[in-house]
Order: sequence, then structure tokens, then C-alpha cells
Amino acid sequence: MFYQLLFSFLLFIIPLFFFILITKSSKIKESSSSPTPTANNIIPKSYPFVGTFFAFFANLDRNIQWLTEILQNSPSATFALKNLNTVLVITANPANVQHILKTQFHNYPKGNYFRTSLFDFLGDGIFNADGSNWKFQRQVSSHEFNTKSLRKFIETVVESEISDRLIPILSAAAANKTVLDFQDILQRFAFDNICNIAFGYDPHYLLPSLPQADIAQAFDDAVQISGERLRHPLPIIWKMKRLLNIGSSEKRLQVAISQVNEFAQNIIKEKKNALKENPSAESMDLLSRFLSSGHYDDKFVRDIVISFTLAGRDTTSAALTWLFWLLNRNPEAEEQILNEIKEKSDSSIFEDIKHMVFTHASLCEAMRFYPPVPVDSKLAENDDVWPDGTVIKKGTRAVYHPYAMGRMESIWGSDWAEYKPERWLKREDDEWIFVGRDPYTYPVFQAGPRICLGKDMSFLQMKRIVAEVLSRFKVIPATEEGFEPEFIGFLTAKMKGGFPVRIEERIE
Repeated sequence: MFYQLLFSFLLFIIPLFFFILITKSSKIKESSSSPTPTANNIIPKSYPFVGTFFAFFANLDRNIQWLTEILQNSPSATFALKNLNTVLVITANPANVQHILKTQFHNYPKGNYFRTSLFDFLGDGIFNADGSNWKFQRQVSSHEFNTKSLRKFIETVVESEISDRLIPILSAAAANKTVLDFQDILQRFAFDNICNIAFGYDPHYLLPSLPQADIAQAFDDAVQISGERLRHPLPIIWKMKRLLNIGSSEKRLQVAISQVNEFAQNIIKEKKNALKENPSAESMDLLSRFLSSGHYDDKFVRDIVISFTLAGRDTTSAALTWLFWLLNRNPEAEEQILNEIKEKSDSSIFEDIKHMVFTHASLCEAMRFYPPVPVDSKLAENDDVWPDGTVIKKGTRAVYHPYAMGRMESIWGSDWAEYKPERWLKREDDEWIFVGRDPYTYPVFQAGPRICLGKDMSFLQMKRIVAEVLSRFKVIPATEEGFEPEFIGFLTAKMKGGFPVRIEERIE
């Protein structure tokens, strides 16, 4: 009892102490004239023992944007943050990113810090695994992303979800002039899709009634609180809270994880029963492949289910949310997509969307500004030197920053702040040809050995949704004039507070 009270006191007094210091510092700054922003007053000061802790703590609520400003003002787009006894080296330099993700891949695993922070939620799933465990999961998963599987995904699962669920919901909203949270709609769509294609399970989350689902909120809570763990300036605090079962966030996380685990276990139970009844089924989904591989350890398979649900649910919905926002702000790009949709009239839906190059470029440009996974980190297992000369010591957290990389003038030119799908295209014989960037300049889907297996599947799904929605409806933000949405990123990115829209039938 004594130790619990002591820890509770420390958990209260330490943040209070830092809050007082930061508040006093802020008041001093406010009393003086505000200087013109320069690299000198953007780069945080480092103090003995605590390093850049105060600056890090003061910018906790806008950590992604703050780090972006630092990297934009660092000579080699690389900066070291010293936080008490922890060193983070953060980079937006493509040469360094290639070094981390490919050239010295073996020296930069996820590492203990990342795994420990996310283990309660993701366990040993593919996105939290290293070594042989990761290799096995990737090998089995790769079968799900061949051309045959992608065609089936588009022509059956996605088409059914669009025609039977998404379009009726949007039509009803247009007829009734109701406001929808489009981010929520897209998440529901993606949730149903990934469960159908990967596990052969339909959660019926995107129904006209838009049912409340505890599992969706549980995923949201688990993503948010686990992401907060990763960026916590004093990890010992959340670890103490978890150990002593105190504090609302850690208690809420445990409830959420319990719900997520139950969801995954129920899917596994149903799939095992189905495989017993029909062990030689020709159509093998992802879950069936893992179960048939001989890995019947429920926890192992449960972690796989959770990881793939997270990836399929959060990434495509985030990218599409921001795309529809940007298209509203850039009507000329929307018009180009509409022209492209009208031109595609092949008998094969699959072939149509494969050749929608302007739509593809528009998605790439949206994810340049708003990557679904804005920041990722590794751990240096040995001393190293990066291409820009940065010295890396063993145990350093190496962080690459896709959000910042999409805002670097050194990469995208002086017009980096403009939404221009054309930067991904060139004209040949009066047709657009897509010209991609290398994955180390644009690591939205990671790069190297861990490059996202679902990249092609994601683009096909997103392009099909864009084509069907825009050809039938206008998606109009239901926000005040001048409103700017806030980008927030935990493990994955979201538009803070959702994306309220009005739907109008498109009249030709």
C-alpha cells in the first residue's frame, strides 16, 4: 500500500513540476515581443541531463508538426533529440531512410522499445515482430496479395460492399440532407472489407443503421493509447500505471485490449470450425493459411488477426478521408478524376481501375501530405554512421518521418505546399503516364524488406471507391468557411473530430 501511494504521488508531482516550469517559460516568452521564426528559435535547446525534454514535453500535443518544423530547418534533414537517458535521431533524409530500411536493414529491427510499448495490443503480430517470426508471417501473408487474390478482392468483396452498403447509405444521406461523418463511413467500409477478404468473416459494420460497435471503439482506444505510450517522454510513468493498475488511460487500454482479443478469438474459433467441416476448401483466405500451416497457438494467430485488422481498417480509410478533403479544396483535380472515370469503359472493373492513373496520382499526392502512418521507428543494434555523416550509437532509436518528408522543399521543390497530382505524371501521346517516386523518398508504404504487402490491394480498393463515389455524388464538407482540419497521428493517422460532410447527387 505504501509503494502504491508513493508511486501515485510521484506520478502526480513530476508532471506538475514540469507543467509549472513550462508555464513560467511560456509567460516569459509571451511578455516579450515575438521574434520572427528562424531556424535558431525552432531548433530546441538541449540542457545538461534533461536534454530537449522540456521542449518535447511542451509540444507533446503537436509532436508530428513540431518535429516536421525541426527537420525542415535542419541542414541535412536530421536531428538528434536527447530526452533524459534516451536518444532519438529523427530523419527526413532519403539517403538515411534507404540506409535504415534497406542497406543496413539487419541493424535496425523494431527493437525492444517499440515492441514493449505495443505488445499489449499487437503482441507478436507482423507489425510488432522481428527476426524469424516476422519472416514466417510475411511469407504466409504474401500469398494473399497475388493477382488472382487482388482480382477476387475487387470483383467480389469490394463491389458487394460498395453496391449493397456504401451507395445506399450515401443515397439516403443525399435524399434526407443528413450530415455524415465520412471518416467513420470509410472506416466501417474498410473494416468490413479486411475482415471479409482476410478472415472470411463479415462484421456487418457498414449497414444503413450505422450500428454502434464496441469493437470499433475498442480499436480506436487501443490505437490511441498505445500510440501515446510510444511518444511518452517518460515511459516509466505508463509502465508504473500499468503495473499498479492506476490512471484512466491504462485502465481503458486494458478494457479495449480485452474486447479486441475477444473479437479475434471468436473469428479464429469460427474459422477452425469451418476448416474442420471442409478442410480441403479451394478458396483459402489469410486466416485459413495460418491455421493450416500448423500454427494453432491461439495467441499467435490472434495477434495476426489483430494486426491485419488494424492495417486494413485504419490506413485506407485515413488516406481516403484526406483525399476527399483535398479534392474539395482543389476542384480542378476532382474534375480530372471525373473525366478519367468517364473515359474508362472496359468490361473488366479490375482493368479499369488499374489504369486510372490520375486518380492514382491524386491518392499519392494526398498521402504525401497526410501519410496513414506518419512516423516509424527502429532501434540500432550496433554503432553505425548514416550517409549524411550522422553518428549512431548502439541502442539509439532511429526514427524516419514520412509526414515531414512530404513537406521537404529539398525533395519536392518550392511548390511542395501545393496539392498537385501532376507532379506524379508525365504526358506521352496525349495520355497521362504515372511516374512514381522511389520508396525511400516516399516511404508511405515503408520500403526495403518490410515494404507493405498490401500496397497494390490498398490502391485498387481506394481507386474503386473514388470512382464509384465521385461518379454518383458530390462530397461537400459540412464545416464553417475557413475551417482547417487537424491531422493527428498515433499508430495511424486520423482527422481529429471526424470529417462531417453533406452528400449531393451528381447531376450530369
